[in-house]
Amino acid sequence: MKGDTVVTTGQLMGTVLAVQANFYRVQLDGEEREQGSREENSSPTASSFQSPVPSPQSLLCTRRTRLKKIGQQVMVGDRVIVEEPDWSGGRGAIADVLPRQSELDRPAIANVNQILLVFAVADPPLEPVQLSRFLIKAESTGVDVLLCLNKCDLVSPEEKQEISDRLLAWGYNPIFISVQNQINIDHISAYLNNKITVIAGPSGVGKSSLINLMIPDINLRVGEVSGKLARGRHTTRHVELFEMPHGGLLADTPGFNQPDLNCSPEELIYYFPEARKRLEVGSCRFSDCLHRDEPDCIVGDDWERYEHYLEFLHDAIAYQTFLKQQTDPESTLKLMSKGKGQNQYEPKLESKKYRRVSRRIQVQSLQDLDLESESEE
Repeated sequence: MKGDTVVTTGQLMGTVLAVQANFYRVQLDGEEREQGSREENSSPTASSFQSPVPSPQSLLCTRRTRLKKIGQQVMVGDRVIVEEPDWSGGRGAIADVLPRQSELDRPAIANVNQILLVFAVADPPLEPVQLSRFLIKAESTGVDVLLCLNKCDLVSPEEKQEISDRLLAWGYNPIFISVQNQINIDHISAYLNNKITVIAGPSGVGKSSLINLMIPDINLRVGEVSGKLARGRHTTRHVELFEMPHGGLLADTPGFNQPDLNCSPEELIYYFPEARKRLEVGSCRFSDCLHRDEPDCIVGDDWERYEHYLEFLHDAIAYQTFLKQQTDPESTLKLMSKGKGQNQYEPKLESKKYRRVSRRIQVQSLQDLDLESESEE
């Protein structure tokens, strides 16, 4: 028994490392791997080898029809029960999914313990608003956030101290690293032991290079920074968990430059640690205070990221309005993509006179005119 779950004979425990089409790659627990080794070594085929057959690290599994019927989704990071393992073929079937401790929607991954947010202090340059947006998105997940700043060898000690002091005021104690010169890599790895960690951040800051350094022989594709845009090109295309050398799992995620903020206006302030600290020692005059122009607001506007808060609050209000409009059949808003991960909500055109006439209707109108001309003749 593991927790409240009973594992019967012929069933194994494991963690989903990757999802591809209708197949799931499941890493078996340590004792389950030993069982697989014993099963293979006891087979007639295995006896013909001079050395023992290595125990399987993972099985390629399908999902039982019963889980599909009840709508049970299987996510990367899920703890699952596998039955009917075929050790020689490396196959199995997922019979059940254990309750999740946490669940992220983007990336879609379960049981995450922490988010490792990676930014660069140079090449591309550190953008405070972009960093704030990532931090707010990470805070909204409810899991621990670890901030890592790469390429520290490209800035002076004075600049490094200035960045550190600034982020401490935000409520974060950043870890400065250099993948190029292998500075503080072991320090980062120690934080990842025996945990499921999601690594995130904009493209081009060195996420894939960092993973390649921490997990030898993984050989993730590494991209370059665009000289014109000073931003990285996307290199990771899907979510996958990789096993750390000393325990723990690390999820590499697709890079993006502007994560969506889909929290409510009332929740937003609690994702700023420096503002949250003020709310812990007191309360505003009004229970529905949005911390803008309300009198006797305990949050105030004397903190650096207040302007960031106002910008994100505008986005949160627009998002909430859009959700309400979606439930209205006569909605007047539509979602428009601005590119680079940014969206905005624009009013729909209410009158048909502003809409372009279709080519089919135009052709029909011309045909009608021709018929009228012929009848007049």
